[in-house]
Amino acid sequence: MAGFFGLFNYEKEGPGVEKNAPKKKRFIEFFEIYFKNFWKLCINSIWYWLLTILGITAGFAAAGMTNLTRNMAVDTHSFGTSDFFSTIKKNWKQSLAAGIINTLILAFLIYDIYFFYVQYIGTGAIMHIIGLAICITALLIFFVVRYYLWFIITTFKLKLKQIYKNSLKLALVGLKNNLFIFGGMILLYGVCYLIGFIGMPITNFIFILLLIFVVPPVRFLIIQFNVFGVIKKYMIDPYYAEHPDEDIELRRRLGVYDGDKKYSEEDLL
Repeated sequence: MAGFFGLFNYEKEGPGVEKNAPKKKRFIEFFEIYFKNFWKLCINSIWYWLLTILGITAGFAAAGMTNLTRNMAVDTHSFGTSDFFSTIKKNWKQSLAAGIINTLILAFLIYDIYFFYVQYIGTGAIMHIIGLAICITALLIFFVVRYYLWFIITTFKLKLKQIYKNSLKLALVGLKNNLFIFGGMILLYGVCYLIGFIGMPITNFIFILLLIFVVPPVRFLIIQFNVFGVIKKYMIDPYYAEHPDEDIELRRRLGVYDGDKKYSEEDLL
């Protein structure tokens, strides 16, 4: 299927990756991508917050920002705001449903954590600490599942049940990438917290600017920058292993073509 469900189907191709170009360190590549697209990300961060604040449209915001940062993460041309809203238009049903489902799951897990914590403080029963540990673990897994969820929604043509199923599988097999994401998130939120903690008028102003214009796009870019490798290995590569003659030149330029690679059943999710 040409264009692989829209992943490599753009009106204008990006610069791609030169075949003999030296390999850059990942964190250098990340910041190059971020600053190259700085203003696009800032502008669409406003749209992200406007849709998120409305509550029920938070799924739209996540889908739009995911598509935008996904294109940038693979160094493919992005049209900015038009990409943001065209993604919402194409995926609004699943984005809306996933946004609502995620909110319900999050509320349920937070309530359970609070419940078991209060019960444990009051009684000290071992069953309550076990319940608390299970709920915290489930919450952490849920956060990781969401890393992959929005990429799959905006990239593949799958039913919602399949999307959650594959997101869970990818979350479990992508441990190293998940740790990179956690590290990036800790650094991002840590810097913001330290700036806000100072409490001076100028630092408070900087903190607000970071929260509005920097935090959402950087968070999504960190996620897309790391989950792409996992999804490529377990979903994209197996597809092209079965369709080896599709999009070869474009895949070469994007660095996702390996004509000599062999696949086994273990490569498939």
